[in-house]
Amino acid sequence: MTPDKFRAQIAGLAAQIAGRAIDADLDAWLNREHGAGSATYRELKASCEAGVAEGWLCNREGGGIKYGRIFKPADDLFGFSVDVVDMTDIAGPHHLHPNGEIDLVMPIEGEATFDGRPAGWAVMPPGSAHRPTVRQGRALVLYLLPQGAIEFTK
Repeated sequence: MTPDKFRAQIAGLAAQIAGRAIDADLDAWLNREHGAGSATYRELKASCEAGVAEGWLCNREGGGIKYGRIFKPADDLFGFSVDVVDMTDIAGPHHLHPNGEIDLVMPIEGEATFDGRPAGWAVMPPGSAHRPTVRQGRALVLYLLPQGAIEFTK
């Protein structure tokens, strides 16, 4: 796996998401079409695991969380930025999603959940906020942010 191949994977998925409302309907569609039992999920999880192992994903660390923005918003990604975090039984910093947030939850160890959600997709609508929390193990979480918009609170 390489960053370029990973980008191509994300671009293909982003093309399917582009123009859709960031809402509960998108959450249901992603879990139905690209959920935990799908080829898309298996491929993205394998790519993320390889990227972490090879050091080009989650190559920063702060507060017990490994993280990194691998791609800034771009036309080929339909305006999404791409971040991946590696979290084990921890809550991250509180932040707002001005344009929404689309998360792929990939448990790695234990029965890890992200904000109470198991393996699969979690879509947070524009204007939502949370303190991202992984419980019951370790998970990788891929974030797609429209226009890369995120606001950390103090």
